Amino acid sequence: MAEGLEVALTDLQSSWNNVQHHTDEISSSRLLVRRGQAFNITLYSRNRAFQPGLDNIIFVTETGPLPDLSKGTRAVFSLEGHPGSSPWIASLQTIGANSLEVSLCAPPMAAVGRYLLKVHIKSLQGPVTAYKLGEFILLFNPWCPEDAVYLESEPQRQEYVMNDYGFIYQGNKNWIRPCPWNYGQFEENIIDICLELLDKSLNFQIDPATDCALRGSPVYISRVVSAMINSNDDNGVLNGNWGENYSDGTNPTEWMGSVAILKQWHATGCQPVRYGQCWVFAAVTCTVMRCLGIPTRVITNFNSGHDTDGNLIIDEYYDNTGRILENKKKDSVWNFHVWNECWMARNDLPPGFGGWQVLDATPQETSNGLYCCGPASVRAIKEGEVDLNYDTAFAFSMVNADCMAWLVFGGKEQKLHQDTSTVGNFISTKSIQSDERDDITENYKYREGSLQERQVFLKALQKLKAGRSPGSLRTESQPRSVPLSDSPRSLATPSLQPSDVVQVSLKFQLLDSPDMGQDIRFVLLALNMSPQFKDLRVNLSAQSLLHDGSPLLPFWQDTAFITLSPEEAKTYPCKITYSQYSQYLSTDKLIRISALGEEKNSPEKILVKKIITLAYPSIVINVLGAAIVNQPLSIQVVFSNPLSEQVEDCVLTVEGSGLFRRQQRVLIGVLKPHHRASLTLETIPFKSGQRQIQANLRSNKFKDIKGYTNVYIGL
Repeated sequence: MAEGLEVALTDLQSSWNNVQHHTDEISSSRLLVRRGQAFNITLYSRNRAFQPGLDNIIFVTETGPLPDLSKGTRAVFSLEGHPGSSPWIASLQTIGANSLEVSLCAPPMAAVGRYLLKVHIKSLQGPVTAYKLGEFILLFNPWCPEDAVYLESEPQRQEYVMNDYGFIYQGNKNWIRPCPWNYGQFEENIIDICLELLDKSLNFQIDPATDCALRGSPVYISRVVSAMINSNDDNGVLNGNWGENYSDGTNPTEWMGSVAILKQWHATGCQPVRYGQCWVFAAVTCTVMRCLGIPTRVITNFNSGHDTDGNLIIDEYYDNTGRILENKKKDSVWNFHVWNECWMARNDLPPGFGGWQVLDATPQETSNGLYCCGPASVRAIKEGEVDLNYDTAFAFSMVNADCMAWLVFGGKEQKLHQDTSTVGNFISTKSIQSDERDDITENYKYREGSLQERQVFLKALQKLKAGRSPGSLRTESQPRSVPLSDSPRSLATPSLQPSDVVQVSLKFQLLDSPDMGQDIRFVLLALNMSPQFKDLRVNLSAQSLLHDGSPLLPFWQDTAFITLSPEEAKTYPCKITYSQYSQYLSTDKLIRISALGEEKNSPEKILVKKIITLAYPSIVINVLGAAIVNQPLSIQVVFSNPLSEQVEDCVLTVEGSGLFRRQQRVLIGVLKPHHRASLTLETIPFKSGQRQIQANLRSNKFKDIKGYTNVYIGL
């Protein structure tokens, strides 16, 4: 009589399986597999060989604290395979003298997360025996055509799932600069922190069984992650701070990677990390989503609208000196705003709205009671389908709202102009397998000024109006006006109708690159395009801006009196010295210069403005010698103080996934004016392939002098 089959040992074949499932960068000792794709395990028996027909082997997988067959968080499936009994599949591979190799496959819609794998063995003559075989982590699978996150292009999968570094574009629309970022989604413990993040969500805390059952949906996961990256409703990862005081945390501009943020959140018992702004929220979101297997990229929108009342109009108020005033309604245009796009099918929407979806973890407005935003279909945004889930109307306004400028004088408001092309410029992301910038503006909107673009705007406006009570929307939407905030403005009628005769234009022009520590030299160009003489009085001012568009007090003002003959052009030279702006500059390094011109004996006004982002010299990183995995490597970092004054409390931070196991922090101390220095760091690379080293220098006078270099680590 045959005795019952006993399992002595299980080999989850983690190293081999993880290579096949593109998870070997995370670990070679723990099993991490993707849904919809088979993985092999080997059972070693203690007493005899497996006998088909005699031994009935049943596998059990469970996820979450309350596994349930009806919810899909528990599965029971036989090696014999009864079609339709379970979406999980087990099939026999090979039988050895005392071993049995089995192939298992999770369905492509299974919930992602941590799983327990068990087996029940029932032999004809022996008792039923049960064994816990081990644990594994199940992830989304962009390589599987049946998975909702399937991405057909292998180069895109390599960029949007596997690449652990990238660039986040900052600056302004006239000066776009790449900021290097270490996503580090495959670094040690990051997968565990990502799963912990899901378990800390309010959804899990309220109803863990349902939450775990819904984790097969990338739409659901993305909304949970979007809410958990900020801490407005929960113990999320980051506290936002758009002020000027970061003394009890880290200035958002200092961060250059997600790993340090996520590890700090975990190490402090999931206390929110201080502080983040939009690009930090988006970068950490990218790390979490790529780690879970959802293709994700980071997007920057220059001149990004924040329309708080949903009328697709952002009001800006100026006084008669040209100074921008604090907005009463809190509408604003952010110099740039950063969000994410995640790739997924949208079976909850009409056909054609799958693909890239906007996800924005920056806490701006609530969605279903929580501070999260998205996923909103990029195609729905382009077509003005603002009634489609989720938060498409808000996403639409970020790239399409009109700007209305008002002059506040003597207790009254005078409309200066309406601009329909300021918001939503140079929408940017990193190119695939390249360090270049991709402009993807056409994915979000039809060409500015085109009939299609205005038709979509009006369609969106009507949909928004239909969803609100009568009279709650102002629907001023004049035809196209003069484009771009620092382009020539008409000194005709305030409404700027197409029939207006353009008479005078004003425009700012920088004479030098605006470098930190140097004087800012620029001119105001005035052009009279009429056959009459023009006497102009122009009030000029400069003020610092915070990243979210909030203005600080003016620190420079001037008045120009310009007389123009018919068709004459004149330049008015201006200079703002370093001593004038240095003590008033915010860490965002943004200066807004404005000019408000008026003609003598005329009520007509003209406003022109320009945003200047001050630049730092980059840190230079030199890799000394060949970079080989598990071999010592020397890295030289060259940096300097760009200011004509001494700086103190200097700290150099260096990191890079696959090169450093943790951030390297070096206390530099004092740097004399314009002093240049270098130091050499030693490390042992532990991962091969294309990698990036990022560096940041901070002091008591500046926080974010950055640099990077790419390095290929050979085997």
